[in-house]
Amino acid sequence: MNKSVILSCVIGLLTLVGCENYFGDKTDLDFIELPDFEIREAAYVPIQPILDQFSRPTDVIAGFDNLIYVVDNGTQEIIAFDESGRELGRYGVPGVTDVYQDRSFDLLAIGTKDTVIAGTDYTLTCLYRINLKGLLGYGIQHARVTSEIVHPFYFKNSFSASDAEVRFTSVAVMAGNDYYVTRTGNRNNPNQFGGPDDAVLLFDTEDTFISPIAVNASGTLFRDFFKKPTGIISSAIPPQQNVGFSRNFLVVTQDEESPFRFREIQYVETDFGVDYVPGERVPEDTSRAEGFITEADKFIKPSDISGSNDGTNFIFVVDTETDSLYQFTSNGLEGVPPPPGTGETKQIKVSFGGEGVGAVQFNDPMGVAYANQILYIADSGNGRVLRFKLTTDFD
Repeated sequence: MNKSVILSCVIGLLTLVGCENYFGDKTDLDFIELPDFEIREAAYVPIQPILDQFSRPTDVIAGFDNLIYVVDNGTQEIIAFDESGRELGRYGVPGVTDVYQDRSFDLLAIGTKDTVIAGTDYTLTCLYRINLKGLLGYGIQHARVTSEIVHPFYFKNSFSASDAEVRFTSVAVMAGNDYYVTRTGNRNNPNQFGGPDDAVLLFDTEDTFISPIAVNASGTLFRDFFKKPTGIISSAIPPQQNVGFSRNFLVVTQDEESPFRFREIQYVETDFGVDYVPGERVPEDTSRAEGFITEADKFIKPSDISGSNDGTNFIFVVDTETDSLYQFTSNGLEGVPPPPGTGETKQIKVSFGGEGVGAVQFNDPMGVAYANQILYIADSGNGRVLRFKLTTDFD
């Protein structure tokens, strides 16, 4: 779908529902009060109230429709909120763990599908496409599944018991609504049909499988480049008007054999075709920042990655082993630029966390999102979603 068609759809939807709070209440951030916090030049501070009506939240996203979606794996539901934190509705998806929204407002939800094969019961990983546009209106209360991608039947007709061990882990949509899916499993022969289980997969707008992504590194084509990928983002991040058209993507992995668990993959067109190549490591210049997104052992078990698309272009990573949120600039420096007038030139580190139940602590954070200067974290082990704002963003 091209940009003009997408924008026409958005304008049409807004016209249809302009007087009906179609996307929830209009966002009014006056409800946020400046909290008490330790005097620092810049820091993320918690916003009250904490959203705690969950069993085991494993993902949170900011949608292209200006809503917030939380996945509660404990209740197997996707829950929609407006930006004030008001719950708008719930929709059940079997085994749901992750969700993303494409630019035509469909949800792409990773869950499971129970089936019987040759007389044996299996629970298979499944990507559900969920349409939110019903005959009577728009929203999660009108949701319906329109397609299912069940592993391994999107690329083969045969099945083995090891296929049931494979799991989809995350989704990233591109500007044209084709998308990447990360997948992980135990069989990682690069020459096996359909590619190794650990992979980044490309699907088109009709949910047709195109291919696993092979990476050209130093002249060698690696079909098994990705090891235990857990999170992925592209440049197509809300809001609609700021979407990037690059096909590059960022991935975090839980590869225990490598100290580098973040990867930037660049899409390069040449006279000989198309290549995916690794991005360069960030120069570790400690006069510019204390930390770097590509440094060795920066993450242990990163579970999700997200970004901002409001001109700040921050990158966020949550790690379940360190129970922490890490924040970086678009060029991989940890921290935020110092406020004007301070005379500082070095990035101010604002990453935070640690295990606990406090307002700036986590227990297995599994999802992270950003919208309208608000950072959202799905604090899975504590059954809540926490919201934060930079001190420099308060008026």
